[in-house]
Amino acid sequence: MISLVAPAYNEAKNLVAFVEAVTVVLDGIGEPWEIVFVDDGSKDDTLGMLLAARANDPRIKVVSLARNFGKDVALTAGLHHARGRAVIPIDCDLQHPPELIAQMVARWRAGADMVIGVRSKRTEEGFFRRTASSWYYGLMRRMTNVAIPPNAGDFRLLDRKIVEVINEMPERTRFMKGIFAWPGFKTESIEFQANVRAGGKTTWSPFKLWRFALDGLFSFSTVPLKIWTYIGGAAALGAFVYLMITLIQKLFFGIDAEGYASLLIVMLGFNGLLLLSNGIQGEYIARIFDEVKGRPLFVVGKKWGFDEPSVHVGSAAQSAEASRDVAS
Repeated sequence: MISLVAPAYNEAKNLVAFVEAVTVVLDGIGEPWEIVFVDDGSKDDTLGMLLAARANDPRIKVVSLARNFGKDVALTAGLHHARGRAVIPIDCDLQHPPELIAQMVARWRAGADMVIGVRSKRTEEGFFRRTASSWYYGLMRRMTNVAIPPNAGDFRLLDRKIVEVINEMPERTRFMKGIFAWPGFKTESIEFQANVRAGGKTTWSPFKLWRFALDGLFSFSTVPLKIWTYIGGAAALGAFVYLMITLIQKLFFGIDAEGYASLLIVMLGFNGLLLLSNGIQGEYIARIFDEVKGRPLFVVGKKWGFDEPSVHVGSAAQSAEASRDVAS
């Protein structure tokens, strides 16, 4: 079976065209299939349209989260519900070309464990955003032990064994690009040109993109925490050298230390660095705080097309961290 996992938040304008497009492709693959839609607390008629689509085709399954948990958590919920031997996360806005699914499945049948869809061009984005993205992923490659391909998103095929590994990863900060890359296995990529969004508008604001970038960095690297050891050591060494120069000038040449303005600037600069280092420590501590609370990643309000009463988050040893269905 091939499973498509499609998180949906206010995607009512896109769903009819999306279902029609992917159904045609899936029917031509020659394998049983299912589409697992995850309604992430949509405010429009997304859920109603998903249920209408399921009424026409029972291979469409619907998970409705109790509130908006965010795309990465919704995608995680979909991975926990998908039952296919191969699972393909895909967006509902048709920017991910459905016709690429057949090529991904062909690569998987040929032996690939993961087939990543990589954007060949990002002409719809401005120069600043493209440059910032390139620098960011270059930084990630140097600061983490996880190889995250640039211009790759969630659109990819995952073999069942990779899905099982990901479902055993219980961290609350779901930086899915890193989580997808972490298990390893044989990986191939296919380039594609992203389509224009079929309808609606993106919910990714500059602030959300900034937070997304920080989540990725702090979730997969401890370098921002460790680097302050070297910054502090360099600052202490510089202060010691300056102290020795000042003492030598005073003792041997009778030159008094001057420059209250420069001293104030140095103090303010180092205080700023201290606050910055405290802020970085706070980012890590906040993530520890989220982890130790042990709350479920998501809460399922209702679902259609599934038999099991609940879906567990994490391994059997973490079964207390199960997602709870508040309605059957």
